[in-house]
Amino acid sequence: MTQPPASHQGGPPSPESPWERPASGPSSGPPSAGPASGAPFPGEHTGGQPYPGAPASGQPYPGAPASGQPYPGAPASGQPYPGAPASGQPYPGAPASGQPYPGAPASGQPYPGAPASGQPGSATGVVPQMAGPAFDTAAQAWAAAPPPPKSMQWKRLLQLISLCAFVGLCGLALLIIVGVNIGAAALAVGIVSAVIPVPLLVYAFLWLDRYEPEPVKYLAFCFAWGACVATFVAYLVNTGVAILLDRNDLSEHFVTVVGAPFIEEIMKFAGPLLLFWRRRRAFSGTIDSIVYCGLSATGFAFAENILYLGGLGYAQNAEEGGALGGAQGVVVLFFARILMSGFAHPLFTSMSAIGLGLAVRSPSKTVRILAPIAGLLAAMILHGAWNGMSVLVQTTEEPLIFLYGYFAVMIPIFLGMVGYSLWLRAAEGRLAERILPEYVRAGWLSPPEVATLVTIGRRLSARQWAKRVAGPEGAKAMNAYQFDLTRLAFLRDRMHRGLGTRPNEINATVAEERRLLESIMAYRRVFTGRDPAAPQAMWDGYQYHVAFPDGVVRAVASPEQPVVPVPVRLAPMAPPPIPGYGGYPTYR
Repeated sequence: MTQPPASHQGGPPSPESPWERPASGPSSGPPSAGPASGAPFPGEHTGGQPYPGAPASGQPYPGAPASGQPYPGAPASGQPYPGAPASGQPYPGAPASGQPYPGAPASGQPYPGAPASGQPGSATGVVPQMAGPAFDTAAQAWAAAPPPPKSMQWKRLLQLISLCAFVGLCGLALLIIVGVNIGAAALAVGIVSAVIPVPLLVYAFLWLDRYEPEPVKYLAFCFAWGACVATFVAYLVNTGVAILLDRNDLSEHFVTVVGAPFIEEIMKFAGPLLLFWRRRRAFSGTIDSIVYCGLSATGFAFAENILYLGGLGYAQNAEEGGALGGAQGVVVLFFARILMSGFAHPLFTSMSAIGLGLAVRSPSKTVRILAPIAGLLAAMILHGAWNGMSVLVQTTEEPLIFLYGYFAVMIPIFLGMVGYSLWLRAAEGRLAERILPEYVRAGWLSPPEVATLVTIGRRLSARQWAKRVAGPEGAKAMNAYQFDLTRLAFLRDRMHRGLGTRPNEINATVAEERRLLESIMAYRRVFTGRDPAAPQAMWDGYQYHVAFPDGVVRAVASPEQPVVPVPVRLAPMAPPPIPGYGGYPTYR
């Protein structure tokens, strides 16, 4: 096993070797020089131990820039790294298309290290024994894969308990207030009617976030914030403002057009903004912001619909027409508030989400401050315009005003937002295709593995293949593998954008990248090398080395469009260090 150069000893661990253990069979011959199955290679990092040259916990990496300063040698935002080739050009030192990689055997010649003709080691005397799976079964490989890190600190636990208690008390207080005002029966009718559209809206946001699903606890927090805290505070403020206006003989329409949009949009946005402040790494881009803000708005709409459907729909009509009259009122209001305008609150708050998403991905401090404010103002204006149409209908008794505004203004904005969200969703797949080739050239991945991440359909096909060759463990490993690769792409994109330049953020980014790479390699072992229909092959960062039926390993250049349907083994090479960090030179 060739040891990595000394200059790379402080960098990430090397990809797994393709010569880990000989392929099984009666003519396999003696094992090649390598560790026992599951044992580490010489110089390989042992799980749980610090990397050679890594600083003590909490200390910055040698050469890391001061807080707020750019990385040494890092290009300006949007510019390529020094020494990087122009778009579409090969990296310096890479062989020309169709030419072998330096050190690789000529076409038709045996691979270095293969036994001489007639010597034990292969049936033909030429084919080297490429790596079989690192573990005998997929279940063993899955059991050896590292679980996500878990830690619990008492301070964080107390903060979590306090936050949950605050949200729960707000929800309970709101429930009591609404129940007292409209009655228990109307409250029950309102809850049952208002919950009907919630699963559909929640599913729409979860479907939008399929490339990199967010933690359920964060999604639940945003929904609970909108349903309990935002609605409770907005109810108190709107009621208080209405009382003040009534005492001063002012129009109550001020609350509808100005007051309600102002406080409601602030409160719906406050939950995701709080999450961004405390858990910034939970936001990868605009899609995450739309999902978090959309769930907060969905929770708010759910609680508000209880009041409208139960109070205005059932309680008021039941006083005159009994239960039947109340049911008719609920049906009419359900059509107006749920079927025709159930998207309203998520649409308004999506303006704030776009502003927050721009702030997440921008290295400019000015953008990070002004973009969320601009988004919040746009949400208030859109909300006020929506409520203003209802006020105009009431004052002018012209229902066509609402229809004109609904079909000419709100529906186009809604459809535009849907199209923008779908474009952002597709862009997440394209981000992996654009960023992860850096790891392909470094030998961590093969080209087809990146190609399988571009669309949801390809990801599902890869999971089906992994389940076929490695059973249920293979499907679970492939799912986790794809999730971590997507997170790795977003992490690398943050580096390219110049985000997280404080010493503690640099340390956290480096540690997270190493953890992701280790997990990716562990998940890879569950399904790699287990497809009997696939040829034995490996990828060295520039080309394939494939064992042909005639018993010779030949170098094969990577085609422009990846055609190998399954992951192949990785060459025993040390990848170039991480670019752009102190102590880590750029790719050469």
